[in-house]
Order: sequence, then structure tokens, then C-alpha cells
Amino acid sequence: MTEQSGESNPGKLQLRLHTRQFQVFDSPKRFRVLVAGRRFGKTELALAEIARAAKAAPDQLVWYVAPSEKLAKRIIWRRLKTITQTLWAQKPSEQELAIQLTNGSAILVKGGFNPDSLRGEGLDFVVLDEAADLKPDAWTYSLRPSLADRQGRALFIGTPKGRNHFYNYFELAQSNPEDWASFQFTTEEGGIVQKSELECAGRAMDANVFRQEFEAQFSAIGSYRAYLSFDREANIRDVRFEPSAPLIWSLDFNIDPMCMLLMQRIGDKVYVLEEIAVRSSGNTTEEACRIFVQRAAPYLKIAGRIHGALDVHIYGDASGHQRRTSATATDWNLIRQFFATIHKGAIQISCRQANVNPHIRDRVNCVNARLRNYFGEPQLFISPGCKELIRDLEEVCFTLDSTGAATNELDKSDRHRTHLSDALGYYLSQIFPLRGTFHL
Repeated sequence: MTEQSGESNPGKLQLRLHTRQFQVFDSPKRFRVLVAGRRFGKTELALAEIARAAKAAPDQLVWYVAPSEKLAKRIIWRRLKTITQTLWAQKPSEQELAIQLTNGSAILVKGGFNPDSLRGEGLDFVVLDEAADLKPDAWTYSLRPSLADRQGRALFIGTPKGRNHFYNYFELAQSNPEDWASFQFTTEEGGIVQKSELECAGRAMDANVFRQEFEAQFSAIGSYRAYLSFDREANIRDVRFEPSAPLIWSLDFNIDPMCMLLMQRIGDKVYVLEEIAVRSSGNTTEEACRIFVQRAAPYLKIAGRIHGALDVHIYGDASGHQRRTSATATDWNLIRQFFATIHKGAIQISCRQANVNPHIRDRVNCVNARLRNYFGEPQLFISPGCKELIRDLEEVCFTLDSTGAATNELDKSDRHRTHLSDALGYYLSQIFPLRGTFHL
């Protein structure tokens, strides 16, 4: 990785920036917008910018603002204390997240959850980190006015999140070159993450998510349709039961309709054999188990001849730990009791439920990644008989807020929609989570 020194190491503050970071650091524009992929090195740049601004002249007021105080502290506070330690006028305030320097300047770390809390003080420089997740009012009504009397400067840093207000800042920078500058770099251009690791991530991720998170593109992930990667030609095919692999049973514990999927996993590919949607106001977990046994009978017959029993792995809605379709026990305990007493031996079950459900966006992204990854490879195949699941994948949308932007909530106005795709997502997000090095 190429490194730049000089101005990026003001005084005794030892910070090194790679070439792309230094392009941003070296820009003289008052307002700068950096759109960068994950693990590009945004925090290192923010530290260099804050240190330079606080040391440039006496009595400077410099802020670092992230979407929440907890996040701001986790990202930068420890490193900030380390690099400024030789310049402390007094021990930093852990309560105020404030550092006073010997030249009279002050550095404060702030959370932007409540934009009104950012009002009032005249600022010389501010870093707005994770800018796509900050509320628009944080800049428009709080931080921008605070820069006015001191002709303060600002740096927006973040990874895209659809075409929201961060995209608007990026466009504004491009159309106002006198005061603004814009920069857009991929994760690979940061030089921190190896290309082989990015290729590995690309094979496990939805193309839109990969472009957003690693290529810093304002992609269609912000669209209102949830399952953008679904394609009938690529994802619908005749699938057959493979007796050497376990049968996967995934549930959404919705009372009406109660929805279930029967699937199998072969390597990294997932095959949806059947859907079950039972519409009745009197649904119980025991009834779901009985229906499963009926539908699984052909698979039991095939597997029984070869293995003596049908191996079933059960996944589903973590709310089954608490919410009850029966008044006597949790849904998961009822499933265990049913198979322990009624079908002991013939069907070998393994309940593999998570303790908590994943975030909706994460769950949807996991489904999209299996439908078609960054390289265009489908890894999820659905029987043409799963008509309701197919409708879900084509019709389920995110709700819209008052500005017309997609929220993180699915539209459930049609009570028949979302449940089967939820059951699919509960399984996929547990087996193929979009976590690890990058914490998406």
C-alpha cells in the first residue's frame, strides 16, 4: 500500500495515509464528501483530519459526529486519545468525550441521534462519519449553521445506503466545485483488503449489496422492492429430493396463515422443494407438525429405505421462543414434544433456531445473495410449485417514509405476503450470514 507522509503527520502526530486517503486530505475545498467502500480506511483519515484541524491554530473547536454516541465512541475515541496524548492540556473527559489541547483547541466526539443536541456552538471543523445513517436534520439545521460565523469546514465520510441524503451531498459536491469536492473509492482502492478476500465476499453476497458495500456505488439496494435479485429464469427449476441430505423445515410462526418451507442444502446451493401455507384462525403448532408429517411422508419413505429414518433440521422464527400459537408451551418446545412422543425414531429432528431474529435488511440481503451473488451466480433454486413464495419474491416491498424513501420495514398490508419469504430468510440468514470481517 502506497503511503503519504508530510502534511498527514502534523507535528508529532504519527499518522500515515495511503494515496487515496491523501487525495482527500490534501484537498483545499471547504466541504468535502468521501464515498468509500468498507475497510477503505475512513477512520484513519478522520483521525488525521481532526488532529490537523485542532492543531492548525489556537482555540479551534473540532467535532467528530457519528449516528449515535455509542457508535462514535466505539469507532474513534480510544484511537483519538492515543494520537493526541502528547498535546493534552488535561486528562480527557470520559463523560463528555472531550479532549482539551495545550493550544486551547478542543475536540469533542458526538452522537447525532438527536440533531437538536448538536445546535448552539460555533465550529471550526466537523467530521460527519457514517453520513448515510445520520439524520438529514443533523447537517441542515444543526451543523451547517454552526459553521457559519467561523467559516468552518466539514468532511462527510460514509458508505452508500441507497440514494438517500448522503447521495444528495455527493451530487451537491459535484455541482458546486467552488466550495465542494467529491471523492469515490472502492474498498480495493484502499489497499487494506486483499483482492482474493473481495472475490470470496462477492461469491457470498447479493450483487447490489456488494456494489454498495465494497464498490461504493449508490445502487438499487435502496429501492422499495425487497428481493431485487430474484429472476424466474435463473431461480425456478424442477428440484428433486436428495435422500443423502437432511430435509430442512423452516417456519414462520404466524397464526393465519401459518407458513412453512421444505428445503434441502447441497453444498452451498439451496433447493426449495415445497411450500405450506395453512390458512385457518385455529392454527396451532401441533397442527403444523401434523401437516409437516403428511407432506414429508414421501421423503420419509425414500430416506427410510436407505437410512432407516428421515433426518430433519428445523429452523424458523426466533419469536417462537416467546409467542405461542398454543397456550401450553413455546412453539419450539411443542415441536420437540410432538416428535418425541408421536414420531420417535422414524423422523429424527434437530431444532436449530436462533435466539433472536436477524435485522430485516440483513435477512433480505441474505436471500438476495443466494438468489444471485455479485458474479451473477444463482445458489437458490425454487420448485415452480411454490407459487406463493414466488409471489413474495416478486411482490414484497419495503414501506416508504414521508419523503418517498424506502424504510427498513417490509410492507405487510397484504396479510398473505411476506410470511414464506420470511421463513426462507430465517434459514438463509442463519446458515449464510452476511457477517465476518466486514460486519455488514
